[in-house]
Amino acid sequence: MAKNKTIETTQSVAEFLNTVTDDVKRADSFRLMEIMKEATGFEPKMWGDAIVGFGSYHYKYDSGREGDAPKAGFSPRAKEFSLYLAKNYADSEKLIQQLGKHKVKGSCLYIKKLADINEDILREMITLSIR
Repeated sequence: MAKNKTIETTQSVAEFLNTVTDDVKRADSFRLMEIMKEATGFEPKMWGDAIVGFGSYHYKYDSGREGDAPKAGFSPRAKEFSLYLAKNYADSEKLIQQLGKHKVKGSCLYIKKLADINEDILREMITLSIR
């Protein structure tokens, strides 16, 4: 069975975020880190080489594949932020409609910049997601 690529590492989150070249995206990255830290109660950790994760949980699929993943997280990708949140909580659809400018593809939520969304709604989504 293939080894999981996205595992918790000891890489510095601040060093990683400082490699973001766009000034607005870098500032948003640090702000998003603070929002997630406050909403989850967990310290940020690097997962793989590009995901900032908060907390962790163990999963096991019927296929036998298993591993650990962050309870919540984000990655400052080239075009947009990928946010990793659970979507199976009460009011998830209602909250996502109130979030602001975003896209959803598969299990990821995408935003271009924090100015496009309601941070209070995001905070609530993160809190409910990790419960």
